[in-house]
Amino acid sequence: MVDDMKFGISTFVTDEGIRPTTLARALEERGFDALFLAEHSHIPVDRRTPTPRGGELPRKYYRTLDPFVALSAAAAVTETLLLGTGVALLIQRDVIHTAKEVASLDLVSNGRFLFGVGVGWNREEMRNHGTDPRTRGDLLDEQLQALKAIWTQEEAEFHGTHVDFDPIYLWPKPVSTPHPPIYIGGDSPAALARLAAHGDAWLPLGNVGPEKIRESLRALADQGRTEVPVTVFGAERDEARIEGWAEAGVERVTFDLPTLPEAESLAFLDELVVLTQRYAG
Repeated sequence: MVDDMKFGISTFVTDEGIRPTTLARALEERGFDALFLAEHSHIPVDRRTPTPRGGELPRKYYRTLDPFVALSAAAAVTETLLLGTGVALLIQRDVIHTAKEVASLDLVSNGRFLFGVGVGWNREEMRNHGTDPRTRGDLLDEQLQALKAIWTQEEAEFHGTHVDFDPIYLWPKPVSTPHPPIYIGGDSPAALARLAAHGDAWLPLGNVGPEKIRESLRALADQGRTEVPVTVFGAERDEARIEGWAEAGVERVTFDLPTLPEAESLAFLDELVVLTQRYAG
């Protein structure tokens, strides 16, 4: 049912746009239920990897705030808004530090964190972090297993090909049980296999149509994964597609919010509210 669907926002928060605190308050006041923030640690000057959608790389990619810092600020000024990464580039991060950041954000937000992850696309960016693009999928799979061990075990250890550490203590543990839900980004066969093996929810991009959603959910069910929550990331204002997603079983649609100054951002949100209120239960 469309009137059961939830709506959120996905965006790049930068030093030139609306502040994360102002944005978060505005979303909660307007009835949006989630905020997902993108991540790029940097953009290499000598970048040869083409942009995902072609053309010039938008300015916002160069200026993103760290999502964990921005979401912590958002958590401090809201009470119900869900706070997600869309997506955290875990393959470019130290897994132990990330385990602490996720658990800390989940704690300070009282269990409102949604951990969206993906393998990324910018190969030069990966290499600057010492990540081999050819094995980033295997690395991410091991990192997710290691994170779960850290979050759920008092003395955690992991020994894999790419991630290896002896027993460690790490607190805080997440408030969410057993840990914040892991949203797997992407719609490739590898991403769907990762979702089946390691994920709790799916975060496909807004260009993934309803039929692809249905096909993928059927494939997941064949692997024993039924009732997987789906949040569409970065959607446009296409009412026919929204209705199609709802019929396909999508739980939440997050609209792409352009990176704009405060006044323009708030006006954009007000336009979205007019659309989403049509689907109010």
